[in-house]
Amino acid sequence: MACIGHSRSTGWTGQTPVRGVATATSLAFSGGLVTNQFLRRTAVLAVGTVAVGVAVAAPATAAPSHNAAPATTTVRLIGLNDFHGNLEPPAGSSGRVVQSDGTTVDAGGAAFLATHVRQLRAEQRNSLVLTGGDNIGASPLASALFHDEPTIEFLNSIGTTASAVGNHELDEGYQELLRIQRGGCHPVDGCQFHNPFPGADFPYLASNITFTNTGLPAVAPFTVKRVAGVKIGIIGATLKDLPTIVSPDGIKGLSFGDEAAAINRSSRLLQRAGVKSQVVVIHQGDSTVGGGPNDCNLAANGAISAINARVSTNVDVIISGHTHTQYNCKMPDPTGRLRTVIQSLSFGRLLSVIDLKINRKTGDVLRYASTARNEIVTRTVTPDPAVQAIVDEAVTKAAPIGNREVGKITTDIVRAAAPSGESPLGNLIADSQLAATEQSAGAQIALMNPGGVRADLVFAPDGVVTYQDAFTVQPFSNILQTLTYTGAQLDAVLEQQWLPGPPGTRILQPSATLHYTQTLGNPIGDRVSNITINGVAVDPAATYRVTVNNFLAAGGDSFTVLTQGTDVTGGPIDLDAFTAYLTANSPVSPPATDRITVA
Repeated sequence: MACIGHSRSTGWTGQTPVRGVATATSLAFSGGLVTNQFLRRTAVLAVGTVAVGVAVAAPATAAPSHNAAPATTTVRLIGLNDFHGNLEPPAGSSGRVVQSDGTTVDAGGAAFLATHVRQLRAEQRNSLVLTGGDNIGASPLASALFHDEPTIEFLNSIGTTASAVGNHELDEGYQELLRIQRGGCHPVDGCQFHNPFPGADFPYLASNITFTNTGLPAVAPFTVKRVAGVKIGIIGATLKDLPTIVSPDGIKGLSFGDEAAAINRSSRLLQRAGVKSQVVVIHQGDSTVGGGPNDCNLAANGAISAINARVSTNVDVIISGHTHTQYNCKMPDPTGRLRTVIQSLSFGRLLSVIDLKINRKTGDVLRYASTARNEIVTRTVTPDPAVQAIVDEAVTKAAPIGNREVGKITTDIVRAAAPSGESPLGNLIADSQLAATEQSAGAQIALMNPGGVRADLVFAPDGVVTYQDAFTVQPFSNILQTLTYTGAQLDAVLEQQWLPGPPGTRILQPSATLHYTQTLGNPIGDRVSNITINGVAVDPAATYRVTVNNFLAAGGDSFTVLTQGTDVTGGPIDLDAFTAYLTANSPVSPPATDRITVA
């Protein structure tokens, strides 16, 4: 098995130029046991690299002599996360940033983002672009149709330095992630965008992904960049619960370890190699309770808060992702020192901008003198022409498929959840899945995972819904399966919507044939009652036919009871069921969110 590293083959990376920016020398560990020889080689290579960039003058209070080198330098980190192939400006609420006062700003779009990155680099030449993962996967048609190759070319063009591995990087499995890293044509569809596909110019990082049979890294755990005379260690990690939210077939043979423990192992190695400035890019985050881009209104018991509390004090910044939220926090590390923990929403609507003030002599980050902010990717700037050309090409090539009309709607149908947890769009999708399997497989109800509803269905002036619109809502191409469960098993499935730990609460979106009551004041495991199907009370001993997608049927999102289904009947792809339902029932109005009663 091969480990993912920056270079196209195993070994150590050398100088790695990025397009349009000054070269930063690079060192990445690309697999195998971490040995003393590795440490010695790390130290030698890190010392032997050539500094690139111009040092920033020290503050006036430092009063350096005329010929003396400045005592500090500034390195800017430009962060983004959960881009999900949104090359075009995203529509509806997915394309707006909510500010602290509740007002909104239209934001996002790859060409606008590229201009913002260029402007930020112009302000501070010593800049690194880092992402918190999910650059690809669950993408709109213009990227997904080409297995997200246009998005990788976009990230290459803005000079991305490194990225964490997100769960959606593994949507098509580990072998596809290898191809995304190294380049080459897709084994089934070939090279449909550009031939050859060059692959990512930046390394994907995850210190906590290993091969199960050997314990060796399956992905490079970290990389080191020497910028402006200082070494910056960049450690990657992904959520340890990743196996619960991706198809198990694609990650066979891989293990996902504790995030903080893996980060700390890499941090110790970097520290021993003399790398004192350390940054984490991690695909895990916290939820928020309102707030704007630079607020820190975190919900209680968040995953990244818990990880931060255990991550070594040697780490100076944590750039997070996964939860599609916006926050700019100062959190205490295990010694009580405050460090930046930040996330920039999703879909390229924000950029995190962290200016690290670094002691040139010791290589340490001066946290008290460093700053962080989230900047809105406004659409008032001039789009970057090179990136706009990538976007236009992808959109043009996808247009013959994407522009086909599949139905009409009467108004926006949104994925925002009601107090019960169901949403108009989630209910609509469940209805479409039931309709697609009712006659062919005897389905009586359908259940849809809320995380698979990726965008609002936005009303156009003529009400038309295109194939691209529908694809943006349902991009995974999951296969519908209808299985038999007892009434007791159905009750157990619904009780699994609440878990005391990750992934927390996930309310399955029910078809119109299913109704029940949830009592949130009851203990977990005893919250569901009064279950009916077509108005008839469910008998615990009777059997029922239930349609879910193959992700849920395999126990995805920790719905383990769904793996106990029998008499499976395969159905259509979920997107095909959705478009067929829109065609047959146009114009479609938002269904009511009255299928779950909150007691």
